[in-house]
Amino acid sequence: MTRYFKVLPVTAAAMLLALAGHAQEQAAAVASTGAVRPIPVSDQMFKKTIWRAIDLREKQNRPMFSDGHEISRVIIEAVKRGELTPYRSDSVTTTITAKEMSANMSYPIEAPISPDADGGDWGAGAPPATKKKAAANDGWGSSSSSSGGWGAPVAAAKPKGTPKRDAKGKIMKDKRGRVIYQTVAATPAPVVAPPATSDEYRPKDIYQMELTEEMIFDKKRSRMYHQIKTISLKLPSTLKANVSGLEKNVASFKYADLVKVFRNNPQTAIWFNAQNDAQHKNLADAFELWLFNSYIVKVSNPSGDDLATQYGSERDGLLAAQQTAADLVEYEYNLWSF
Repeated sequence: MTRYFKVLPVTAAAMLLALAGHAQEQAAAVASTGAVRPIPVSDQMFKKTIWRAIDLREKQNRPMFSDGHEISRVIIEAVKRGELTPYRSDSVTTTITAKEMSANMSYPIEAPISPDADGGDWGAGAPPATKKKAAANDGWGSSSSSSGGWGAPVAAAKPKGTPKRDAKGKIMKDKRGRVIYQTVAATPAPVVAPPATSDEYRPKDIYQMELTEEMIFDKKRSRMYHQIKTISLKLPSTLKANVSGLEKNVASFKYADLVKVFRNNPQTAIWFNAQNDAQHKNLADAFELWLFNSYIVKVSNPSGDDLATQYGSERDGLLAAQQTAADLVEYEYNLWSF
């Protein structure tokens, strides 16, 4: 009996160490997911990663894209203030600077073309000044109109400056009666900054977002959770200035970081309530309550292809998105059928 009581504390200590190590492993496994309330890996019986596209121009999404309170504006300004960390992609492993993000959402500005660049009406490649000199030549052996065509051209008179005055304010003259002029230092020409070669798109132009979520069935709570991991700003392919015609990722953000920004800026990060101005919601609440419309563009698969690539066209990809959404709902329903 004495030996039994001696072994018991050692066994209990070993079990506590094992549990502590397992807890640390779980915490490390969910620390970088970007979700607000991560679910331990040991409790996940089913998981599927889903990518959803959000078009902020849609009627259901307009409350988070109201004038002056666009979600894109809130995010961009938070990055410029240093309050939010942008990432290169939705894997949220590589950070980028605010300057790099600005470059991703900028378009080139074409330099204005001078009307005299092609010679105006004087023919191709010849500047107007050359033609004027040729027209001024009247055949008297000189191309300068100031000489009247007789011999060497007369140099243009240099400005003499301003008359010099004495203490009484009278104009001073030399012994020959000529007015004495004083030279004035030439004012240096102002330094003109070079014209900008690029400019940022307006927040209204960035109306495309992509949301990454994990659909997880928690066996401990017997419930399916839709956990938002990341939100990415996308440069739409339909913008006129986007000459590439391809959708471009501006930056990606951890959803947990975005929730902090939305909570810390309640006056700007609002979901506009069109029925009652006194009941605007915070953008964090809007995502929590799923007050937006989206459609599935990709589901985790071995090749990493989106639905449009898998089914061969954008149209077939949209049809597949509707079928995929229905299949996921049916799968969740069937979990409770047996």
